[in-house]
Amino acid sequence: MSKDKKKITKSMILRSVASSTAIETGAPVKTIEKRLKANKLKYESLSLAI
Repeated sequence: MSKDKKKITKSMILRSVASSTAIETGAPVKTIEKRLKANKLKYESLSLAI
């Protein structure tokens, strides 16, 4: 196992969610990622559990 841990960022999580959703729905990753970023203000009070 590697001792060097890579820091997980919010953009990495958004990209992961977008690509997973794209696989399930057949929609382009960029479109889903753009939609997720646009809805950021809607859920501004929530934070990601990392």
